Amino acid sequence: MQTGPLNSYRSLARLDLAGRSFRVHRLDAVPGAERLPMSLKILLENLLRHEDGSSVTADQIAALVRGGGDGVADAVSFSPSRVLLHDTNGVPVLTDLAALRDAVAAAGGDPRRVSPRIPSHLTVDHSIATEVSGRPDALDVNVELEYARNAERYRFLKWGERLDGVHVIPPGAGIMHQINLEFLARVVERRDGWAFPDTCAGTDSHTTMVSALGTLAWGVGGVEAEVALLGQPLSIAVPPVVGVELVGEPSPGVTATDLVLTITQTLRGHGVVGKFVEFTGEAISRLPLAHRATISNMCPEYGATTAMFPIDRTTLEYLRLTGRRPDHLAAVETYAKEQGLWHDPAHRPRYDEHLRIDLSAVTASLAGPSRPQDRLPLAAVPAGAAAAIENLVGTRSRRAAAAGAPRPGQGRGERMRAEGSGAVRDGAVAIAAITSCTNTSNPHVMIAAGLLARNARARGLTAKPWVKASLAPGSRTVTEYLGRAGLSRPLDELGFHLAGYGCMTCIGNSGPLLPDVARAVAERDVVVASVLSGNRNFDGRINNDVSLNYLASPPLVVAYALAGSITHDLLREPLGRDADSVPVFLADLWPSDAEIEEAVSAHLAPELFGAAYARVFEGDERWAAVPAATGELFDWPADSTYLRRPPFLDGVTAEAPPPRDVVGARTLVLLGDSVTTDHISPAGRIPAASPAGRLLTGLGESELNTYASRRGNYDVMVRGGFANPRLRNLLAPPASGAVTPDFTRDGVLVPVHEAARSYAAAGTPLLVVAGKEYGTGSSRDWAAKATALLGVRAVIARSFERIHRSNLVQLGVLPLQFADGESAESLGLDGRERFDVLGIGEALRAPRSPVTVRVTPHDGARAPFSFTVTARLDTPQEARYYAHGGVLPYVYRQFLRGGLD
Repeated sequence: MQTGPLNSYRSLARLDLAGRSFRVHRLDAVPGAERLPMSLKILLENLLRHEDGSSVTADQIAALVRGGGDGVADAVSFSPSRVLLHDTNGVPVLTDLAALRDAVAAAGGDPRRVSPRIPSHLTVDHSIATEVSGRPDALDVNVELEYARNAERYRFLKWGERLDGVHVIPPGAGIMHQINLEFLARVVERRDGWAFPDTCAGTDSHTTMVSALGTLAWGVGGVEAEVALLGQPLSIAVPPVVGVELVGEPSPGVTATDLVLTITQTLRGHGVVGKFVEFTGEAISRLPLAHRATISNMCPEYGATTAMFPIDRTTLEYLRLTGRRPDHLAAVETYAKEQGLWHDPAHRPRYDEHLRIDLSAVTASLAGPSRPQDRLPLAAVPAGAAAAIENLVGTRSRRAAAAGAPRPGQGRGERMRAEGSGAVRDGAVAIAAITSCTNTSNPHVMIAAGLLARNARARGLTAKPWVKASLAPGSRTVTEYLGRAGLSRPLDELGFHLAGYGCMTCIGNSGPLLPDVARAVAERDVVVASVLSGNRNFDGRINNDVSLNYLASPPLVVAYALAGSITHDLLREPLGRDADSVPVFLADLWPSDAEIEEAVSAHLAPELFGAAYARVFEGDERWAAVPAATGELFDWPADSTYLRRPPFLDGVTAEAPPPRDVVGARTLVLLGDSVTTDHISPAGRIPAASPAGRLLTGLGESELNTYASRRGNYDVMVRGGFANPRLRNLLAPPASGAVTPDFTRDGVLVPVHEAARSYAAAGTPLLVVAGKEYGTGSSRDWAAKATALLGVRAVIARSFERIHRSNLVQLGVLPLQFADGESAESLGLDGRERFDVLGIGEALRAPRSPVTVRVTPHDGARAPFSFTVTARLDTPQEARYYAHGGVLPYVYRQFLRGGLD
């Protein structure tokens, strides 16, 4: 483990932990450290341990402790103690490292030097799809399909294990975040004679889940993870810390999901994007660790960088429950108390902002139909859903009429009468999925779902026949305690058979809809809904044919499977009738808090977790049968449609060229607010008619699979860039889909990838112009990679989500932010102009420098004009990355100079 040679604050000391002595950097040696929030204390320890006078200086340490007038300290270098990957982001990380090995070897270097310097775990959890469900063999069928589709990728992952420090957790173990919470997270690390806080950088934005344990963690892009893997620090401008005081006690029947949806809505409204959040207050001690984890998991949905809970007795109880050793628990407690990281209710840290949330005001809720922060009280869901359906039906009718083909039935009532009582109607719940780490890591809501299913079956209720129900737990512990509690059978009887262990429906791996529903959507344009216990419900994410998507607690997912419609009023209308024709209401089935707690206490024990993780790195017989690749360099299969050597180092010279302005640029796409990484780079099924689908079918592929599974093939992924059919490109008519005008051909509408090729042939650089919250959503590095490969030199937006902005820089794309109050609309930009971005070289000298954009209108009706934007290069390190054309060229040049050791 690399540590800095300096000790400016004389903080180096020794500390006895569980009978062994370790070197530590004492935080109380730094004046003012006692007032820091917990997250900044952990950052401070990280700086003290890595102080070298270059990447970490005494001035950085002083700036962190001092803070800024606006709550922002200077940029600091953060060195995570480990990296966490999943397969869909991990495969591109490893392809980049394999390509870097190739480049270093071609330059005469030793490729073995391109290996991780810190531990990294890669969990294969994002590849399994809900192809079949509602039957006893669903798991076996889905796993067989998973291995058949991903054989090439899995062979490559086995080659990746040759890189020292890479530990692959094979398919079938669970979701990376729940595995991190239950098994990998240390809270306090003891390594190489040192003791220090466990810190984690993960290639999924929900890496924040382990912050519930007091582990500082957040999501990073894949290229940033590569830098961390190679032992280099991540550069971060330390943000304000928001102290969120939790008070009160939830009412009976209120679930952890209801809490987190309320917190998400509240924090989005307050504005915590790019900030650290720490939870405090008298209610903390009453929150089980599983509830804390649910709240920390959804940190990306409220936009914060991380969401910390304190280390306390609840933390230790969870570590004990999940099978951590007694000596480790003792070490965590001693270290946390000695370093001021142990929760003290009387302590008042120096928070930059304060917020108070009363848990007693929380009610049963859903979020939807397309954003996690759009919370609806359960009572308001029917009206909200009906309005959303009416809006969609009206919009589609108007689009069809504009295209000259008006649909029959111009109103919802007329459509419903025409369809008849037995047909799949608008609002039908097409998918009811208990899925994702957010809630399946919480035994209270999982037990509640099982108890509700048991009570429903006891009254003779069944799920509606058009509902595709599924259960995809975050780890094997879930099915074990459900089985012990006798709750697996009633869930199975309602169609919630085990479909797989992994991130399935929430990531878009929902598989096909049931045939009747698919026909209703295709032939009658019926508006259907999904209800899932996940964390993401963005438009088009869950399933291409599902227009309304709602987040809900697992027991409410079961309830909506019984109801069959999102417009059903669960509080006032019965879910069905029993054998005596007596109406059965949700209140009749809902288990009491005491019953839930009794089942949790009775059926969760340390040995359950010990058994689940005893052989977690070995996998099953299918994994054992995957052949392992050999050689220090990966032998790229010439005919592979899954793995191609990425082009990010093609033509890279030994020296970085001087920075240059962007001259004569055109707008590739003109976008509005809240464009997500799902819009920029889809993760779901690849449609056959899409540019990526046509590429694959032209190569003879009949199984197109998903964009997520194809992230090792840049040819597929670049064709997926801005190809989500639900992306609204303001340069194209509303009904035209994922196309854009090609101004090299008189503005003819073509697929975005095709237009980008025309511009590249003409030597024309490209821009993307967008609104607020650009890049919301998953930490998807291909959203930035595809942008770069399409020839986009800069993105001008009103605001950026943190991870995507960082990813753009790391791919050599310049993020530019409009001045406050300005936008494309206010400046009269219609996307047909030519742009010059001037002063880029000067902007590299200091973070967040101004840059001039000169505009030449397309028709000469307006005179050329200029406006000023901010170059969102937030740290000196980001400026270095951008100057080199991205992280990979920067790292490559460091290897040529003998660095990165």
